[in-house]
Amino acid sequence: MPPEGTGGGIAIVIDVLRASTTIVTALTHGALGVRPALSIEEARVAAATPRPGPPGTLLGGERGGIKIEGFDLGNSPLDYTPDRVTGRWIVITTTNGTAAIDACRNSSVIFVGALVNRLAVVRLARATAISRDIRDIHLVCAGTDGEVTEEDLLAAGAMLWAASMEAPSSDHDILDTASHTAIARYCALIKEGPDGSYAAIKQALLKALQASIGGRNLVALGMDRDLPAAAAIDSLAVVPILDHETGWLIAAGGGGA
Repeated sequence: MPPEGTGGGIAIVIDVLRASTTIVTALTHGALGVRPALSIEEARVAAATPRPGPPGTLLGGERGGIKIEGFDLGNSPLDYTPDRVTGRWIVITTTNGTAAIDACRNSSVIFVGALVNRLAVVRLARATAISRDIRDIHLVCAGTDGEVTEEDLLAAGAMLWAASMEAPSSDHDILDTASHTAIARYCALIKEGPDGSYAAIKQALLKALQASIGGRNLVALGMDRDLPAAAAIDSLAVVPILDHETGWLIAAGGGGA
């Protein structure tokens, strides 16, 4: 996506497997901030720049799904535990997610969204749009190699469905064709569950993630434990927001379930 594609609007960057899920988890578990970097070299330079707080900025990220040599952390949300990240700054670079964030740099507001913070990001994005009089909210699926992936499409559909449920009488939401497709795919999925409970929805999402290309790649790499973490819809209430001046994502809070 060219930078002007979301210019002036609100962008919610989605990379369920795994950058978005990992960034939300890191900030939930006490990281002071997460800085996305496009390249490994850029990440190393950013990490070497002193920050207030404990010495030593952590480096996280992957290439081809594998932790980068010499980095402290990979791109698994399970790596970003409170004992590792509380009170720390983290620079992260990933194959697709951090590039998607950069592609949205001309947006007025950039949030990071995933299944785990679905409700929180929907509520905050709508509130922000109203308070700042911003008309356009873009759901930006990071995908893989320029192609939209099943897991990101499902997350976008889940967010749009939540938005419709939060304000069903609103006549202000105008959806494009891609948005209708995403909602239809998510609704078809959740109907596969035996009931409407969170447990059933999470199980249906997990099965879909396992069947996706990204999910199968993680299984092949022995990282299938990341899939339940990524499928845990509405389990976290933190919404990462990009500080345009500093380039750091910080916790904006939110209204999760």
